[in-house]
Amino acid sequence: MPRIVSKPSSTPNVSGATDPAFLLTRRALVAAALAVPAAAAFARPLGLAAAAPMIDPRLVDRALAALFRHHRHIWSRDMIAIADFGLPSSVPRLFLVDILRGTATALLVAHGKGSDPDHEGRLQRFSDVVGSAATSEGAYLTGDAYEGIHGPSRRLIGLDPTNAHAEERAIVIHSAWYADPDMIAKQGKLGRSDGCFAVGEADIATVLARLGKGRLLYAGRIDG
Repeated sequence: MPRIVSKPSSTPNVSGATDPAFLLTRRALVAAALAVPAAAAFARPLGLAAAAPMIDPRLVDRALAALFRHHRHIWSRDMIAIADFGLPSSVPRLFLVDILRGTATALLVAHGKGSDPDHEGRLQRFSDVVGSAATSEGAYLTGDAYEGIHGPSRRLIGLDPTNAHAEERAIVIHSAWYADPDMIAKQGKLGRSDGCFAVGEADIATVLARLGKGRLLYAGRIDG
């Protein structure tokens, strides 16, 4: 069983969202205010270039199902992150989703070398095997921020059977030179991590600030 961080008494719920049903209702209200379907509220362009990808609404549904399933552990529900590993590493695929506003920001993120052994720039498989250097699928609880060998980082706790060894594998969010945009200009894809969620050095401060402790990071892909 993963080690779960207990909710500190000083951490307030956002806008009184103590029940996940309230969260989903609030999301629906935000979507209605934007005059678009609920899924489309998260699937619209993200203020990037016209070619920037959208969030697959099916992956959004999975993330929200995970938020509901693990709501006792995820006490901060204003912001979630969705990593769409069905997309290549050359496009922004880590979405920071503001639940209350129905908006999102997309950033580059690298996947593990064990998930792409031939370095094709696309995730080929998920794995949670210790030593696999692969990316794991599923819901993560964001833990403490710390200063590590890669600089400012954030710990992750796996909440599903598919990522239950995240802590043992030291899977975290950190920055890396190989996740910077200039890698795409040089080789058409990002480099690969050892299974961690590696973002660009210019993006790590934003990710750590917006995706604080006690929030959901969901990693997955839609096949077919």
